[in-house]
Amino acid sequence: MPALQEVMRQRELTPDDVLAAAKTYVPTGKHDEAIIFASGGHSGQMFMIGVPSMRLLRTIAVFTPEPWQGWGYGVGNEILEAGNAKDQELTWADTHHPALSETGGDYDGEWCFINDKANARVAVIDLRDFETKQIIKNPISMSDHGGTFVTPDTDYVIEGGQYATPLGWEYAPMQDYEEKYRGMVTFWKFDRDRGRIDPDQSFAIELPPYWQDLMDAGKKASAGWLFGNSINTEMAVGTLEEGGQSFEAGVSQRDMDYLHVMNMAKIIELYKAGKHEPINGFPVIRLQTLIDEGVLFFVGEPKSPHGVDITPDGKFIVVSGKLDPHVTIYGFENIQKAIADKKFTSNDQYGVPVLDFDACKVAQVEVGLGPLHTQFDDKGYAYTSLFLEPAVARWTLGGDFGDLNPEPDWTLVGKTNVHYNVGHLLTYGGDTVNPKGKFLVAMNKWSIDRFFPTGPLLPQNFQLIDITETGETMPLLYDMPIGFGEPHYAQMIEASKLKPWKVYPEVGWNPHKQAVDPNHTKSGKERIERKGDEVHVHMTVVRSHFAPEHIEVNQGDTVVWHVTSVERAQDATHGLAIPAYNMNLSIEPGEYVQIRFVADKAGTFPFYCSEFCSALHLEMMGYLRVKPAAVAQSQ
Repeated sequence: MPALQEVMRQRELTPDDVLAAAKTYVPTGKHDEAIIFASGGHSGQMFMIGVPSMRLLRTIAVFTPEPWQGWGYGVGNEILEAGNAKDQELTWADTHHPALSETGGDYDGEWCFINDKANARVAVIDLRDFETKQIIKNPISMSDHGGTFVTPDTDYVIEGGQYATPLGWEYAPMQDYEEKYRGMVTFWKFDRDRGRIDPDQSFAIELPPYWQDLMDAGKKASAGWLFGNSINTEMAVGTLEEGGQSFEAGVSQRDMDYLHVMNMAKIIELYKAGKHEPINGFPVIRLQTLIDEGVLFFVGEPKSPHGVDITPDGKFIVVSGKLDPHVTIYGFENIQKAIADKKFTSNDQYGVPVLDFDACKVAQVEVGLGPLHTQFDDKGYAYTSLFLEPAVARWTLGGDFGDLNPEPDWTLVGKTNVHYNVGHLLTYGGDTVNPKGKFLVAMNKWSIDRFFPTGPLLPQNFQLIDITETGETMPLLYDMPIGFGEPHYAQMIEASKLKPWKVYPEVGWNPHKQAVDPNHTKSGKERIERKGDEVHVHMTVVRSHFAPEHIEVNQGDTVVWHVTSVERAQDATHGLAIPAYNMNLSIEPGEYVQIRFVADKAGTFPFYCSEFCSALHLEMMGYLRVKPAAVAQSQ
């Protein structure tokens, strides 16, 4: 093709460049085959990204106000307020670990959960309309990192902690660290019929004051168990100010930290049997109870571990230590046998049995410098991110994969360099019982020379890698700049598993009830009603007008504005922006929205449609007139 060859010459493209472009190009009007749900980091939100195009499709508003969707600007205010810490309003978040709901250990495309590390919050997102339905603030923990992870049928959403604190948001001096500081894991019961976490059926467990990190629920062979790693088993308290060690140095002294092995099925039975105590009004199973009941065990793991990942068959647990060049593979059967045979090398200082490392270990694979996280494919390969090299390592799992994977067991196969300092990585369904392979995304923390410099603050970089071929070949296909800090983890699901609504099912649909709201406004029934000092505005919106268009209230009135979109055409979205009152709504086809505010500012306020909807979009407006109190009283 002469034209193609000329473009290649002008742009100095190689055949590999063109092949990579062809593998990622999705023509206009066609859709991506997979969808990434990625944490939005310090934005407090989530991102939807198409694969293989790597196009950003949507920001999902979660923990922080988002004006385009009106989240926190009239809509979702009560949900956001439910996540506040005591009387402190929280307007930022650090989203870390999204978790797609699962059935039988595989993504089902119905729900998504994500945690806020900064404030120990968990959110529930409905994947029919991609809106946040619930935010829960952990009542015993100030921050978390090891959340959210779901059990194979999404019975529970697991929220692990990180930095030990006195449980229940209490104060204690650092000299009381070993006695009064504790770790925790919270088990949030998910009611799938309601689509909500049920706090009344949820509980936590108390753990030693190590810094628990990531968690992974067992599946298939290991179903009913929970695994989590930890750092700072040294219980360093940071004495830099007194001329001693910093936390950085203090938490990295020991050669081994502890893999936490928890019999989750029996822990749930303990909760149901009432073997818990309230902390800040929340049921917590105490550490001594876990020990007495034989449901908590430790196994040594290489120092400063970060990733803990269970293979698709549930038979092996893979742990990476940031300061060790190996991944360590533990066998679930080995662990069970060690427990049954009481192969304990010791107890920790709190009395938790420590299983014999060699009895539980199956293999170690030297993968490279700074291993962090591992994902899997459908060909018997595992993939581990290497923060320090930086690269992605491919290695073989033990087991019989036949012609799919002729390499010897537990063997490093090859690496692909990434740019730069990769943290998490994800493969297509790579943490489920049914991984797809084909694509891998390296979530890189630095980008340096990858994109046009945007000043001292640079974007981060998601790099798409082709893992369809066996062996060493893993070509890099695409660089995607992420202009938000700091996306942390993501999951990738087949687009065909998602069944989003194109318009709401019926006119008057309340997205937070997922039903028609009895207060919605029907066409021809638009009106303004006064009830004492409350003024109820019953409004409809349609291209290209509001009804009613003129609203007059008295200063000091409470305005309850009921807005119903009577549109039924896909993408016929309207907005309602009210100046000076900090209100902006996004009103999708069929949606009912209610906002409430006190009209405390007198004046004339033109409201308008903030979403371009038609040729006469600019004419879609009205007036809110707030009569000064003195004038209203004189009339």
